[in-house]
Amino acid sequence: MTIDSSPGTEESTSRARVVTQKAAGIIRFGIRDAPLTVVLLLTMWILGAVTGSIVHGPSRDLEHTIGAGMGSIQHGHVWIPLSSALWAGNLLGYIGASVLLIAVAAPLERRMGTIKLAIAGASTQILGVLLGLGWASFVKVFDANWGFRLHVGSAVGASAWIVGAAMAASSNMGTLWRRRIRVGTLALTITLALFSGQLQDVIRFFAAVVGLVIGQWIVGRSARGERIAGTQREGRVLVAIVVAASAIGPMIAALSPQAVGPLAVLRDLFRGVPWTVAEVRELCAESASDPDCRRGLLELRLSGIGPTLLSLMPSIFVLVLSDGLRRGRRFAWIATVCAQVVLLVLSIGNFVIRFVDAVDSDSLFYGISDPNVYRTLVPFLTPLFVLILLIATRRYFDVAAPAKTYRRLGAAIVTLLAVLAVIYVGGGMLARHGFDREPTVTMLLADFPQRLVPPVYLQLIDPRLLPVDIESTLLFEWTGVVFWGVAAVLVFVSFLKPVKTADPKAAERARSMLIAGTGSPLSWMTTWKGNTYWFSADGSSYVAYRVIAGVALTTGDPVGPPDRMRAAIEGFAEFASSNGWIPCFYSVTDDARTITDSMGWSGLQVAEETVLDLGQVAFTGKRFQDVRTALNRAKKSGITAEWISFPHAPLAIKDQMVAISEEWVADKGMPEMGFTLGGLDEVDDEQVRCLIAVDEDRTVHGVTSWLPVYRDGKVVGWTLDFMRRRSEGFRPAMEFLIASAALKLEEEGVEFLSLSGAPLATIAGDSERNANEPEATTFSAMMDSVLDLLGRTLEPVYGFRSLLAFKSKFQPRYVPMHMTFADPAALPSIGNAVGRAYLPTVTIGQGFKLVRTILGR
Repeated sequence: MTIDSSPGTEESTSRARVVTQKAAGIIRFGIRDAPLTVVLLLTMWILGAVTGSIVHGPSRDLEHTIGAGMGSIQHGHVWIPLSSALWAGNLLGYIGASVLLIAVAAPLERRMGTIKLAIAGASTQILGVLLGLGWASFVKVFDANWGFRLHVGSAVGASAWIVGAAMAASSNMGTLWRRRIRVGTLALTITLALFSGQLQDVIRFFAAVVGLVIGQWIVGRSARGERIAGTQREGRVLVAIVVAASAIGPMIAALSPQAVGPLAVLRDLFRGVPWTVAEVRELCAESASDPDCRRGLLELRLSGIGPTLLSLMPSIFVLVLSDGLRRGRRFAWIATVCAQVVLLVLSIGNFVIRFVDAVDSDSLFYGISDPNVYRTLVPFLTPLFVLILLIATRRYFDVAAPAKTYRRLGAAIVTLLAVLAVIYVGGGMLARHGFDREPTVTMLLADFPQRLVPPVYLQLIDPRLLPVDIESTLLFEWTGVVFWGVAAVLVFVSFLKPVKTADPKAAERARSMLIAGTGSPLSWMTTWKGNTYWFSADGSSYVAYRVIAGVALTTGDPVGPPDRMRAAIEGFAEFASSNGWIPCFYSVTDDARTITDSMGWSGLQVAEETVLDLGQVAFTGKRFQDVRTALNRAKKSGITAEWISFPHAPLAIKDQMVAISEEWVADKGMPEMGFTLGGLDEVDDEQVRCLIAVDEDRTVHGVTSWLPVYRDGKVVGWTLDFMRRRSEGFRPAMEFLIASAALKLEEEGVEFLSLSGAPLATIAGDSERNANEPEATTFSAMMDSVLDLLGRTLEPVYGFRSLLAFKSKFQPRYVPMHMTFADPAALPSIGNAVGRAYLPTVTIGQGFKLVRTILGR
């Protein structure tokens, strides 16, 4: 008899087999690579089960014996720094600790090794507990309430040593993740300590600090050193992390009734209301200044889900703005600055009202029932710190939205306000019997603005009316929640709009002309952000340029028909001069320089383009020994070259590319250069191809990007732009990728590869050419000497000459690239413009750092 298995049964069996295999793989991983983590995980659950602590945590007697606390230390329980890490406070704590052990500790053990993880975990746990208890003794001096809570508190949980071990392990991680782990962890632990303020939060923070300090002695330093300079993109991420942490803090305090930290000003939101609306009105009728009247009004406003959410809405809105900061949006920066200024003013106003104007000390304000100068002034520090950070990093946030984006946003918010006002007034009149006093239309209109303000900011304003039934309560408490929620969604959607260019239509027109026409190997760079466009009168050509300090600096040759190049150069020169700018063509070919020479202009060679002519590439012979070695080693190591498009690449691949780029930039200790040198923003283009070196585990060892070169609407070549290699990965990754690109593109019928030019690096100068220009000889020779000196000076930092020497391994054809200009006397201004084009965001401090780096190497 034959039994036919149904497709559904086979599919279920297959899925079960996959799940079983994954589970077996996890078990093998734990036993083989993370034995300490597995032992601690099992020990924690076994001890919890044996002592009946899993659901509600350790009993009071057991917690006094094994938990970290002042009482336990005073009773001589010296083992508590270690024993406290083997229990958790409740079932949620056990689950959270298990997640941290599996998701954080196990990978750390695999990376660090069992012994180093044990040393890091034990050291940070013990020192974190001791420092946390020391802080509990010290803090009583300036905050008796918080100090008392820390003194009587007891801490259990594994999170402290896991956080500490992660901070220690970050010492030898790559730049990107070292920086993110440290900033994110410190921001989170500081936020928890200041807002939640429990003893475990304080211990966790000190464990993180200890891990940060001792990490280099446990795991060593990263090969990339301790540099913190990064790209604009990464700077945005780090600022966004800090702003997000400042927004999450108040939410933690509001949602945790046990919050005791000095910044936990919203914790009273969960306090019970001892009076009804009628009782409060009766109290206030007898005496409006009675403290019980004020307290009753406050607690009625703060009680309930709606007021709690409304009090949290500003924090949620700032959290949304932090996403805009991550994207570099200027609007997000402005809005966040405004939000911090408002919080700063409210904090200062709170202090002035309490301690300068001598308001009745029995009244309540800002949720603090036992105010003092310290507790009232401390909340001022968070917005002040965030505001200083935003101002210091304002240059990172220069991304503008498309035209009319915020005009539409403003119109949408005004419409939202109008709709909510109609609903509130109309609904209030329908439910007028549900308020403690019957409202009129005028009263409801006057009350509507207050419904949009979080109740914690209304504590000095007596309410006009209060709800007493469900319908009126929904209107009274939830109108503001709806407004803030919809406004946050509208702002978030605005951040998703495509980035605005200087002139979107002009940029799109230029790109279309380039794709359909003819350009030089650098012409794709004319489509990059920062360029402005001049179009010839007949519409056949364009010039990409940027005006810097009165100099109209171009990017490469004019794009268009070769026979119209002279007309384009002359037309652009006239256009620039008519605007009072100094015209300067930068990184142009011999063809363009021949034309400007005939016009009486001067010129200098500023770079050397290296070109590989495809057709018979073999990489044979002694000259290509290094290239062949790279190809052979890659094959033996299981490393292959794959073409990808960055916008459509898998997230895991994109994350690795970003990490590799951040490492490279941080290693330089200076900002990433721009102008004719692309970064990740320029790689994020569907027309740009990326060739990556990946191994069998999908680890990216190197990245190159290639820009298309068009002739009569057809791609005839590709230009190398972005080059990055993992610091601890496959060393000859660049040789392998460039050679692989040549072989692969040759198969596609491409004519040539341009390995691009290296700024301030040349094989030969322009002496012969300048010899025929007596009037310009002195200026040009002087500028030649300056450029040569600048190239040699910057070599230790940016390595342009080393890059040119590296490209010589491929035996390329050398093509000079020039800078041409009409007035030699303008060379100082031109030199300044070129420097600012390559380093547009460099600050005075970074300039001094550059000098120190050069002198120190």
